[in-house]
Amino acid sequence: MNFLAHLWLADRTSTSLAGAVLGDVVRGSDLSAYPPDIAEGIRLHRRVDAATDRHPLMREARQLWPDGERRYAGILLDLASDFALSHDWPAFAAEPLSMFQQRAAEAMAAAASWFLLAGGRATTAPAFATLLASYATEAGIDEAIRRTATRLKQPAPLLQAGTRWRLAVPVLRAGLPGLLDDLTAVAGHSRAH
Repeated sequence: MNFLAHLWLADRTSTSLAGAVLGDVVRGSDLSAYPPDIAEGIRLHRRVDAATDRHPLMREARQLWPDGERRYAGILLDLASDFALSHDWPAFAAEPLSMFQQRAAEAMAAAASWFLLAGGRATTAPAFATLLASYATEAGIDEAIRRTATRLKQPAPLLQAGTRWRLAVPVLRAGLPGLLDDLTAVAGHSRAH
């Protein structure tokens, strides 16, 4: 799951939107420097990532990549999941996607100091809203893959594997209701303990 899906889940469980994204930025297990709501959001992000990786839908979708490229499938499935969620948004939320993107972007901008503390970059609300909106387009996903590849020592294998992400979209769209239900249950169970 990428940013949009993590944000949707945080919203559904009334946890920190900023924490839902900071889960990709913050390193280590000591979260004492963060406010309790953001720390809870970071922990939820991590539990959701672990549950997503184990989910039968993701295991099935990983098989769309040949052995040599499968190690990159998780990254690509995260992005493709946001593409699928963007296209099926009205089935999962009453709030229009553009309004949700703006609300989430404002939360990211308000939490800029926590992103800087984590060693990440601060963002503006317009920039983050644009990023979230880009996940609804094939060009936006392709660009996200290119950005991710630039952070790797050897970008070419991810770029090659990235040519297959569109094959996963029908599988993800068909299984998204079950995946999101299961992850919502994981999130609810985690909050109860």
